[in-house]
Parts: sequence; C-alpha cells; structure tokens
Amino acid sequence: MSHIDKKEDALMREVIQRIATGPALSKDLSAEQAEHAMRLVLSQQADPIHAAIFFIALRMKRESDDENIGVLRAIRQATEQCVASVDEVVDLFDPYNGYIRSLPMAPFIPCVLAASGLPCYSHGVERAGPKYGVTHEEVLAAAGIDVVASVAEAATNLAEPGIGWAYLSQPQFCSELAGLSALRNKMVKRSVLTTVEGLAGALVGRQQTHLVTGYVHKAYPPIYLGLAQQVGYRSALAIRGVEGGVIPSLRQSAKVHRLLDGELTQQECEPASFGIEQEQRAVPLPPEFDGVEGMAMESTQRQQLAQAVLETGMLALSGEQGIARDALIYGAALIIWHCGKAQSHTEAAAQVAKVIDSGAAASHFKALSS
Repeated sequence: MSHIDKKEDALMREVIQRIATGPALSKDLSAEQAEHAMRLVLSQQADPIHAAIFFIALRMKRESDDENIGVLRAIRQATEQCVASVDEVVDLFDPYNGYIRSLPMAPFIPCVLAASGLPCYSHGVERAGPKYGVTHEEVLAAAGIDVVASVAEAATNLAEPGIGWAYLSQPQFCSELAGLSALRNKMVKRSVLTTVEGLAGALVGRQQTHLVTGYVHKAYPPIYLGLAQQVGYRSALAIRGVEGGVIPSLRQSAKVHRLLDGELTQQECEPASFGIEQEQRAVPLPPEFDGVEGMAMESTQRQQLAQAVLETGMLALSGEQGIARDALIYGAALIIWHCGKAQSHTEAAAQVAKVIDSGAAASHFKALSS
C-alpha cells in the first residue's frame, strides 16, 4: 500500500460518512467525488478498509448514475488505450466472473466476427467472484493462445487480416484495477466495479467502436447504455443472455437494447428469426459438472471444464450441427445485425453460418493460437 496522505485520508472519511449512514440518511456522491475517491483506491492512496467500505456502502445504498460514471472515469484514466488500425471494432464485454451453469460459446464469437470482416476483441480476467465460473481467459489459454498479450499486440492482431480478433487480460490494460482482485474477493458480493469495468475501452476503432454486453436483471440495460453514451460510444448493444452473457436463450424470446447514434431502442428477438429451434436454452454442462459451485472447483476441475468448452467450441467452428453451433450463430448474428452488416436477422445468421461452414472462422481462431 502506498503512503496515505492525511488530506486524502480525510477525503475518504468524508465520502464514507456521506454514503454509509443508513438507508434514510445516506446521500449520493457527485461524479467528481466518486471519481476522486476511485482514483485514490486505484493508486492505493486509500486505506484498504476504507476502500472496501466505499464499495460496499455504494452497493447497499445503490449506486447513482453520477457515482457509476465517476468510478468509470477513474478506471478509464488508469487504462492503457490504443486506436487499432481498423475502421470498426467490436468491444465484447462478457461476464468477467464466467459461466457455471452452461458451456459458453461466447469465447469463439470474436473469431467468427473477424471472419465476417468485423474485428472484435474480448477482455476479462482469469477468474473472478462471486460466481468463479469458467472464463474466456481460461478457455483461450487451454487453446494455447497468449492471454497476456499487451494492448499494442492485441491492436496489431485486430489489424491483421488473417486474424482480426484478440483477447485482453485486465492486468495488461489496467493493472491498478486488476490489483484490487484480492480486496474484491474478500468483499464477497459484486460491487460497482463489476458493472463498469468492462467499459474501460482499451481498444477502439478509427471510426467506430461497438460495445456489446449481456445482462440478466432489467435494471442494467439503461445503466450500461447510459454509461456507454457518456464515455463516447455511439453504438452499443445489451442482450438479455444466458448467465448474463451475450448469447440469449435458444428456446425463448430475448430483449435486446440498442444505442445507435444517440437513439435508444429495445425489441424482442426470437431464435426462430435466426433459424434456430432448440429445446435447451444453452449448451449443457457435462454431467460431472452439474451442481458444481465455481468457488469449490479444484484447479484440475477448472482445466477440465475449460477443455470441455474448447472442444465443444471447436466442433461448432468445424460446422458440426447442434446446439453449440446454433448458440454461436445466434450470438454472432445478433452483433452483425446490430452493427449494420446485415439487413435482417435471417441474413445475419446466413452470413455467420457461411463463415463457420467454410472453415473461415476456425482458420481465424487457429491463426491466433499458432
């Protein structure tokens, strides 16, 4: 921990007194106050106990829009950012705490979009609470992909025609935020960081960056899209997805919320409009993982689960018919449609099926793992 200045310590005390005085008397912070406090936390100029109280009190009070944007601004100031040498980039913000009730196909969406001519990167951490599910990072590491590439290296991969996709681990683009992982684990419950960290914006396109994220609870789309708008995204898509991810249920309608050039809209999407008919909502876990809690998994179990995701995903990329291929088509096609690369859901799904069945998507995936 860095030396704590008495003036800054007094400021943190004032912030805590404002937000942690009970349900009736607690008051919201201004965006500037929240940003200042978060900068102290990131730079380790706040006592760890004060930092934990800051996050927990915000959560108990419920964060205001100003508090969310203030915390996000501090994170973005601490983030290494780079403009990739491509016109458009899809910024894929899937849950950092992973998946524990299904096998996620989202780690394979970036290579599918790349094969469709839309550069994409995902980002995250190796593992995170409170769910401690299998993450993009664990799946991609199992494939032999460099999951600790620098921001500059990731930008180069996005601009490489035969690759066109990348993964960024949080310690590589915002080491100060990654340094709070031990504190976050001790707090147990999710905090404002879980909401805003995926909008750090490490990589952007020369002309356009499309933010894509998932949600479960209906309160979050306005928060995500509002934050996206305030930090400069002109295009964003929030999908009601399985386990809060970017792929909706394969057997029922899902709400999607869109931001396009300042206009906010929402609509229902039906799997059938993408040519999908499934009885299960997502790719099921192998039987041996049913009921397993993420926090209780041993390292070998985590590796086995990541390997199961990888093998299933590679079969989907090979064009094997089934639920995994359908999940991949649904997630990628929704993004292609939102980004204006297809006029209809049907056309978008056909585009994705073509790059999968031709082997182009698998080629892009393997290009980064070789």
